[in-house]
Amino acid sequence: MKLIAVLPARYESTRFPAKLMQDLAGKTVILTTYQAAVATGLFDDVFVVTDSDIIFNEIQSNGGKVIMSSKAHISGSDRIAEAVENMEVDVVINVQGDEPFIDKQTLVELIEVFKKDKNNEIDLASLMRQITDKEAINNPNNVKVVVDQLGRALYFSRSVIPFLRDENAGIRYFQHIGIYAFRKQALLDFYALPMKSLEASEKLEQLRYLEFGKRIQMVETTHIGIGIDTLEDLEKARKMMKESH
Repeated sequence: MKLIAVLPARYESTRFPAKLMQDLAGKTVILTTYQAAVATGLFDDVFVVTDSDIIFNEIQSNGGKVIMSSKAHISGSDRIAEAVENMEVDVVINVQGDEPFIDKQTLVELIEVFKKDKNNEIDLASLMRQITDKEAINNPNNVKVVVDQLGRALYFSRSVIPFLRDENAGIRYFQHIGIYAFRKQALLDFYALPMKSLEASEKLEQLRYLEFGKRIQMVETTHIGIGIDTLEDLEKARKMMKESH
């Protein structure tokens, strides 16, 4: 099974423009994340895929592998699909370029899904963690997921799902963590398929996979990633980086 990691990297960001090029302990955020992905030793290859000359030059000048997108893309899946279209690869892991503190164990667990899937029944694997705080459950920025008895995703929503009509039902709420592992074919199918009403309504790309019958295996984790979306996040990451050295 040939396995690669791809870091989709946009230069522009709504909440924090140029965040991937910010300094983090002497290196940019994107270079730090790329090198951390390589250092896990889990992948046959690691690539950054970007629409930015600045990010392209940053990775290339530091000896990394980087691909320039030939067109604008709405989602990370689209950007990755274009990059891997002509590669000989079985499984692609999407590593978030703004999450430099890579947790190797969670990546191992995602990879295991495909190693165990002898009949190729799973199209994607992704992560979820239990949330119990009411505010977190009600926050539309926290995407919730409900799964079947095999841990396969039934639906993702910004709304509270399931609705708690019976307090004694023993419901656990799960927040989706947006790290994905894809079979290459699932990515290519996504790339070719149109956005339908559920995805358009919730603005969640994973709903396109479900709407077209793809099977998403969810893996429960307790890991909380640290994404850099604001200046405050960057300061927190700098402090953590300093403490870890």
